[in-house]
Amino acid sequence: MKRLKELRKAKKISQLKLALDLNMNQNSISRYETGEHQADYKTLIAFADYFNVSIDYLLERTDNPKMNG
Repeated sequence: MKRLKELRKAKKISQLKLALDLNMNQNSISRYETGEHQADYKTLIAFADYFNVSIDYLLERTDNPKMNG
C-alpha cells in the first residue's frame, strides 16, 4: 500500500509509532507498505481513520484524500 507509506512519512511517523498507536506489530506495517500482505477491512478502516482519509484514497482508487460524508 504505497499511500500508507506516503501518509506515514508525510506526518513524520515511524512504522513503530504507527504500529503502537494502532496496537499492531511493526512488521505488519512494513508488510502492508511493501505489498507483501493485504490489509483486511478492519485494518483499512483503522488506517483511514488514523490519517483522516478515505479507504479509496489508501487503495489508490482516487487521488482525493477527503472522505465523503
